[in-house]
Amino acid sequence: MERKVKVVQYGVGKMSLYTMRYVYEKGGEIVGAVDINQDVIGKDIGQILGTENKGVTVTDAKDAKMMLEQTKPDIAIITTMSLIKDVENPLLLCAELGINAITTCEEAFYPMNSNPNLTTKIDELAKKNNCTITGSGYQDIYWGQLISSIAGSTQKITKIKGSSSYNVEEYGIALAKAHGAGLSLENFDKEVASVDKITDEERKNIINSGEYLPSYMWNVNGWLCEKLGLTVKSQTQKCVPQTYKEDLFSSTLNMTVKAGDATGMSAVVTTETKEGVIIESECIGKVYSKDDYDKNEWTIFGEPETTIVVSRPSTVELTCATIVNRIPDVINSKPGYVPTCEFGELNYKIKELNEYVK
Repeated sequence: MERKVKVVQYGVGKMSLYTMRYVYEKGGEIVGAVDINQDVIGKDIGQILGTENKGVTVTDAKDAKMMLEQTKPDIAIITTMSLIKDVENPLLLCAELGINAITTCEEAFYPMNSNPNLTTKIDELAKKNNCTITGSGYQDIYWGQLISSIAGSTQKITKIKGSSSYNVEEYGIALAKAHGAGLSLENFDKEVASVDKITDEERKNIINSGEYLPSYMWNVNGWLCEKLGLTVKSQTQKCVPQTYKEDLFSSTLNMTVKAGDATGMSAVVTTETKEGVIIESECIGKVYSKDDYDKNEWTIFGEPETTIVVSRPSTVELTCATIVNRIPDVINSKPGYVPTCEFGELNYKIKELNEYVK
């Protein structure tokens, strides 16, 4: 592509401070921005980035269709919510207009196993209008490609076990609430943990209804199984509250989480496959104390056994850099809802983004 890649930023919260800057630094062009927050609507994105004005003002979400039709971007970056049903409208809008889209929505990483009906709806519309929709972020490398690469150097695998922790303070209020941060243990049990105290048949029915609340690893396990050619036999999820011995103030929730209340949760997803390989993955998202830090650890059991640990990863920046580096892959992809496990290896983009677009 001879011209710059044209990007619309959908959601101008914390994550967009990085995605927009990274797009500019990779030679892309921001042609529009969208939000629902009246405090930012009408502002130039340069004000949000703390730079000179860019000549692009934030559009109210209700006027997003008109703006997208006028700007005709190559791709939209959607950085708003964590469940695919909560980003249904912008994803369907992009699919309707034939605009590629990539989102940080964690469920969107592999929504085929948690909300198949909505995924199929988006997929069919995207195919009809010749565009690609996908989800990416930190998990694309650190819960996905990194593990599949290690698997590629293993003779025999019996089990894959992973654990990753992150500070919900860094991702906005929607994510913090989704993790039960700030709830009493009683309310956590009612609002979060109770979702998984069901039979497999009940879970299947909820998934088909589009109302299932997957933890991040639910979708990661599905992604890994597809990437590794494994056939899922069963998959279960258990959410456990995290607590701390002292009060912790959450700036994101704008409240003090009392000692003993839920600071967040640990979600463990266990997948059994027909090939005999078990995948057990855990994500721990909570309001951090002064002693906590991000950590990513995976072990592949078999021949040989291998453990990899990434201490103190800059999860937010890695998420946003992954999104921007994936842009050419999305534009070059076949149409439809395409998970990144079908894109191939994610590579560093040393040149401007348009130079990677076919």
